[in-house]
Formats: sequence, structure tokens, C-alpha cells
Amino acid sequence: MIRRATPADHDGLKAAIVAAYAPFAAQGLALPAVSEGLDGDIRDHQVWVADDRGVILGGVVLVLRDGRATLANLAVHPTWGGQGLGHALVDTVVSAAQEAGCSAIDLTTHREMTATQDFYARMGWTKSGTDGDKIAYTLDLTKG
Repeated sequence: MIRRATPADHDGLKAAIVAAYAPFAAQGLALPAVSEGLDGDIRDHQVWVADDRGVILGGVVLVLRDGRATLANLAVHPTWGGQGLGHALVDTVVSAAQEAGCSAIDLTTHREMTATQDFYARMGWTKSGTDGDKIAYTLDLTKG
């Protein structure tokens, strides 16, 4: 079940994020501190978790600021990958951004995270820029 995160979800969500990014860190990719600041994210932004009877399988952070929507983090624990949880979490973010009146959602990912890029491309996101190791994607919410 996808539901809004609460402060009690912090540890489970952090564990899912760390596990999801571990293969990339093992490759030596220079990643930001993807699991830091979750308490603030849960307090200040829209965060959802995929929860199976109290076990956090993954989560997503949506930042709404000045009429803009940013998918700040999406992670699914690898044990539960391939079951559609990432799609369900992204669909939740899309609905929330649309409800907030946003016309697009932005995100950035690492240039060497090609499976992640493929995931977003399959869902209709388009590459919108690059900056060093960062690749930006945008999902146009005005298209049917």
C-alpha cells in the first residue's frame, strides 16, 4: 500500500533508500547523501512510502516550491524491485503535482545510472539537460 510517510517511517525509509542506492555506491559513483534529511523531508515536503504490513519497501519525496514540482528522491529496496512499486510511487507523485496545479515535474539522476534513466524514459519523462554527472528529466503534466 502507498501511503503518506510519518516520522515513525524514518528508519524503514532510510534503510530502503540505502539498500536501493548501495549498488551504485559500490560502483564508486559520486552520489549525494541520498538518505540524509529524511526527517525534514517528511516534515516539510510530500513523502510517500510503499508499506507492506509495517515494512517499508520504498518511498518517494516530492518537493513543491514556487509552483514547481521536483521528484527529489525515489527508492525501492532491491528485494522488492520489479513489482511495480516504483511506478506506483511515481504515479502518486504525478497525481499530487497535478492536484497542486503544477504543469511539470523535474528530477535529476546520475549519468551512469542508466537503468534509472531507462525507467523514467519508459514512463514518459524527457531528458531536459545535463550538468557534469547530473542528467535532468522533466515530465510534462499538460499532455494527456
